[in-house]
Amino acid sequence: MARMSAHTNEAHVTARAQRHIQEQVEQTDKTAPKKEMEGAMQAGARRYPEPPLARDHLNKPGLEADLTLAPMCDAPYYKGSDKLKGKAAVITGGDSGIGRAVAILFAREGADVAILYLDEHEDAQATKKRVEAEGRRCLLISGDVANRAFCFEAVEKTVSTFGRLDILVNNAAFQSHISRFEELSVEQFDRTLKTNLYGYFHMAQAVIPYMEQGSAIINTGSVTGMTGNKDLLDYSLTKGGIHAFTRSLAGHLVPYGIRVNAVAPGPVWTPLNPADKPAEDVAHFGEKTPMKRPAQPEEIAPAYVFLASPHCSSYITGEILPVIGGYGG
Repeated sequence: MARMSAHTNEAHVTARAQRHIQEQVEQTDKTAPKKEMEGAMQAGARRYPEPPLARDHLNKPGLEADLTLAPMCDAPYYKGSDKLKGKAAVITGGDSGIGRAVAILFAREGADVAILYLDEHEDAQATKKRVEAEGRRCLLISGDVANRAFCFEAVEKTVSTFGRLDILVNNAAFQSHISRFEELSVEQFDRTLKTNLYGYFHMAQAVIPYMEQGSAIINTGSVTGMTGNKDLLDYSLTKGGIHAFTRSLAGHLVPYGIRVNAVAPGPVWTPLNPADKPAEDVAHFGEKTPMKRPAQPEEIAPAYVFLASPHCSSYITGEILPVIGGYGG
């Protein structure tokens, strides 16, 4: 009985402690909450646009030059420090958006860059000028990454021009929303998979024979590959596949000293979404994230530098790095 009494007393003490915590919380609830900032979260070196954004709608594949609100890609406060000095990179979908911002920062870190793109020649030329302004060479190659022969020819041209190939950024993508699953056409499904999965596969097979120990492959995944998206079924499928491909290929290439990782962005202000969504939806793009705005390409690009540089991520392979504007919103 004495032992039972001791346990009973302990229980009473715990119950009192719980009530005390409850009283503290209830008192806190009555006090004025800390004033929250209005609008979207701004935590960068400069302010970034927040919804409502420009009500743009582009014809596919989407010219960045046609956007009313130009994506911010030059990262003026980012200072290079030779993280990629003497290296050569190939970036698919490098003419605009994330690809353009990555190309600029790679060049700022000392790399020559080959840009693969579809037919957005005006955007590609603008990216080339920015890369060359950083003091590095830029090679433009137009073609479809869904075409295996093009991928291999582009890689051979890159190696012939730069004399080496150290980094592949698989970034080219096709995205188109659907209203009803039953209306997802075989044509759209095929195009999405051919660009987003086959393209990554072709490019990886093309570059690996030229890569040495310390080289890196970086795939662009997506938050949709982690959480799904009811309006982007085929796109989300491919992004989840890219994440699995990244982890599997990473394990396969460990014996060769080639690292494979992925960046999984949330909403980013690029031509991809204005070339898919109605203008009214585009105006509110990204506002449902905890930060209440989409990222700008220059906010995503440093993640690619980090994963490409042997100075920063030599012990990282097979990882999916989400850059999605927060959790729990």
